Amino acid sequence: MSRTARERDAEQVSLKAAADRLLAGTPLRSISGKLTASELITESGLRRDVVYADYRDLIEDFQAKVKAQDSTPLVMQELAEESAKLKDKLTEVKAELAEERATGAALRRAVAELSLELQQAREELASTGSVTRLPVRGSGLIGPC
Repeated sequence: MSRTARERDAEQVSLKAAADRLLAGTPLRSISGKLTASELITESGLRRDVVYADYRDLIEDFQAKVKAQDSTPLVMQELAEESAKLKDKLTEVKAELAEERATGAALRRAVAELSLELQQAREELASTGSVTRLPVRGSGLIGPC
């Protein structure tokens, strides 16, 4: 069973569109987005044997464009740089979060300790029953210091 000329046109269009998407860094089917013949075939959705048998010229054209573009799409380079920056920022934020958690834990311990001390002071005060007031200075009851 052979393909018709119309199918060949559609296959050619599919390969060219796949090449354009890979070079632009916006693949639809390719996972890695690498600029290889295998990724081109994956991106096109065509069978490998069909592509190599009938469209070798398109593969070679794609490979020439890749060499001219220095093998990595600009968009992919920018994404890699952004990813590295975000990883660094994430590391910083994780360190800050660890510090904040440690501070929060120390504050919770201090609050718990102070609450216990306050409770003990209230219990001591309640057990004494009465509080004796000390005379105020200048009332004449206590001599000069």
